[in-house]
Amino acid sequence: MALTLTPAAVDRVVELKKKRQTPDHYLRVGVRGGGCSGLSYVLDFVEEPGPKDKVFTFGDVKVAVDRKSYLFVNGTEIDFVKGLMKTGFEFKNPLASGSCSCGDSFSI
Repeated sequence: MALTLTPAAVDRVVELKKKRQTPDHYLRVGVRGGGCSGLSYVLDFVEEPGPKDKVFTFGDVKVAVDRKSYLFVNGTEIDFVKGLMKTGFEFKNPLASGSCSCGDSFSI
């Protein structure tokens, strides 16, 4: 298994990097404690991956995941949805045993 980004997510990340004027930055995907289900997803942009990060490439998007977070996001598909009720990144995590209604936090 691995982490994947849908074409819609890749397009949105490219758009955000252009807007921020950081076309060479990596998208950092991480997990931290907190949220209503115990763990929360974290997205950020970084100049370089850490020395022990797992790195994935999707077209013009490079994704860095630290080793600890990778244990929780392995197999996750990140999508970007745009709709009336919600616009943003969605995480489809096969390891999650539960999540909150907003979809930004989960439990394993």
